[in-house]
Amino acid sequence: MTTLLLHHDLTLEHTPPEGHPERPDRIRALNQILSAPHFDDLVREEAPMGSREAVLMAHTQAHVDNIEAIAPDEGNERIDEDTWMSPASLEVAYRGVGAALRAVDAVATRDVDNAFCAMRPPGHHAESNRAMGFCLFNNAAIAAHYAREQYDLERVAVVDFDVHHGNGTQEIFWPDKDLFYGSTHQMPLFPGTGSKTETGAGNIFNAPLANGDGSDAFRAAMMTTILPALDAFEPEMIVISAGFDAHRDDPLGGLNLVEEDYVWITLRLMELAQTHADGRVVSVLEGGYDLRALAASAGVHIQALLRGNAES
Repeated sequence: MTTLLLHHDLTLEHTPPEGHPERPDRIRALNQILSAPHFDDLVREEAPMGSREAVLMAHTQAHVDNIEAIAPDEGNERIDEDTWMSPASLEVAYRGVGAALRAVDAVATRDVDNAFCAMRPPGHHAESNRAMGFCLFNNAAIAAHYAREQYDLERVAVVDFDVHHGNGTQEIFWPDKDLFYGSTHQMPLFPGTGSKTETGAGNIFNAPLANGDGSDAFRAAMMTTILPALDAFEPEMIVISAGFDAHRDDPLGGLNLVEEDYVWITLRLMELAQTHADGRVVSVLEGGYDLRALAASAGVHIQALLRGNAES
């Protein structure tokens, strides 16, 4: 398999206030593990700038105008209790979008088999007209819209295994039967959405987990709810909202996943992509706030993308 890694050093310059969990050290920890020899086969590229036009595929003009207006020249600007911008944040956000677009391009044209976007801040809480939950632009939702518009793909899916429900992706996809959103997440927990009764146009599939749930409950939720629905949807590309804060060591959630669970779900999604989507998988980093757990979990996820077999 050929896996493209999108990255950019500027992600280190998005600097919320001291003590904020979504901190530059997340990328430093990931960079350290990705320097190991078993990642030498990754195709590495710097993330380009994304376009305003691409962001507007998933967000309103008012939202984009607001984010651009809030961006400070110095210090920090608070959007809400969790979400901040520093002077580099606007460019960082646009490079996160650019990474997702470049990943779609490379995978859709078969330059590579799959791609991982090692960018921050995360995106899946950003709604069409609202930044929240550390998120400014919704990279996964933008990628899905772009794949359909640029490559005439009819059906694109986002599968999200972050500990927090991706309310933004759900809201953006809600009325569109040809955009699939499937999520496992802890509930109750921020942002308070993600019940099984939230189904959109029959395209939303939530499988909430309870505080303390671990591997068995996670895999059962995937096997009984998300993966069968995804199989029936027959996606032409799968975008993974790859959050690693459902790990048992993460301070922001109460689930008990381990690294092997991320290998397992990555390979299951790759199998379905092979069946329906000519193997097309794009993965974008979402949460993960214990540095060791984030690096280890993202590392095995990327290894699974790179290895491309179904050993579990």
